[in-house]
Amino acid sequence: MSAPKNDHSHGHDHHAEHHDEHHDDGGYHATVRGYVIGFLLSLVLTAIPFWLVMAKVLPPGSTGLVILAFAAVQIVVHMVYFLHMNAKVEGGWSMLALIFTLVMVVIMLVGSIWVMYHLNANMMPSHEMADVRNMP
Repeated sequence: MSAPKNDHSHGHDHHAEHHDEHHDDGGYHATVRGYVIGFLLSLVLTAIPFWLVMAKVLPPGSTGLVILAFAAVQIVVHMVYFLHMNAKVEGGWSMLALIFTLVMVVIMLVGSIWVMYHLNANMMPSHEMADVRNMP
């Protein structure tokens, strides 16, 4: 009396499996090995500047520049190994957002330094003011 049931779920599952097999964003897939490499690199990139400061190996100006260089490398290590940023993730949009952010930060820093330098140069009293005070 009842009509035979057609099993449509098999076709749906096949479609879902087919879709899942080909759905790969080409991005970085996190692994324990990747996290361990990132952690070890972070340790080394922190230990070397610490040693440079504590042992006073270089003059203070040079030490500061070396620390800044190590900090820049460590930022890249964190972005690659922990934030999984590369040109393939999210179709490149995360990398584009990073580049835009870096450009904005550079513009703001350079602009701020430029403004402060010119304010300092133009607003500070010159030696002529000292001469005016010494006038009879």
